[in-house]
Amino acid sequence: MSRTTELSSAGNRVNPGGVASSERKVDVSTSSKQEPVWAIEFKKICKSFGAFRVLVDLDLKVQPGEKVTLIGPSGSGKTTVLRLAMTLAKPTSGDIRIFGESILFDQAGTLLSSAEEARIRRRCGMVFQQFNLFPHLTVLQNLILAPTTVLKQSKAEAKESALRYLRMVGLEGKVDAYPAQLSGGQQQRIAIARALVMKPEILLLDEITSALDPEIAGEVLDVVRRIARESGVSMLIVTHEMRFAREVSDRIAVFDGGRIIEQGTPEKIFISPESERTRSFLQSVLNH
Repeated sequence: MSRTTELSSAGNRVNPGGVASSERKVDVSTSSKQEPVWAIEFKKICKSFGAFRVLVDLDLKVQPGEKVTLIGPSGSGKTTVLRLAMTLAKPTSGDIRIFGESILFDQAGTLLSSAEEARIRRRCGMVFQQFNLFPHLTVLQNLILAPTTVLKQSKAEAKESALRYLRMVGLEGKVDAYPAQLSGGQQQRIAIARALVMKPEILLLDEITSALDPEIAGEVLDVVRRIARESGVSMLIVTHEMRFAREVSDRIAVFDGGRIIEQGTPEKIFISPESERTRSFLQSVLNH
């Protein structure tokens, strides 16, 4: 990704299309030792495309090991949150910290180098709506590519890890298959295994069943349920699958118009929501 961004002197503002400047300073306070270290923390995040405000003053914290699901109408900013966490997009203002480290600024308040940004970002893994497997590589080759090139693992170590996660997603028998030989559900389960072989501490899941038929989607969601139940990885999930959200989440955040309008336990959100907008959204999606 090009780092053609410029920080405005008025706060932590990032203006796409500018020129990167390592000399321009911003006021970035470091975390106090007494404060908890969140797995991921979004601090006063705003994101705009021209006059359109996608996110407005977002404050969101996820504890280590916590499973948090973002729900809300399409276009409310949920996917943008995940893209910002993976540095696939830059916020217009605010800061994002992963286990206490900003993915935008160093301790002096200057823009991170690409290498430092990549180092911190590797603590996250993301599974997208589309599977994005390399069509010319086998399943095993897809899984060992990043561990051998990015993590510098030996092929033997990477293969051992790949086979372990293929067993987890129930596809250990597909090591020599090519993506075109797999169903959509199988490809998405491979994509989940590919994210896990990088040993992420935070797993980001963006509408991972939106391109799948309901029966096949259920197989993928069962894999995610197992990961949520058996692993200590933090999870930030965007989904329209309300039953799945209720079952897998420790906390649910409801988005509307680029803001969190309500958050709480699944029981609170689904049984006794405080916001009329939450009630109308849930009534709409649960009745279809």
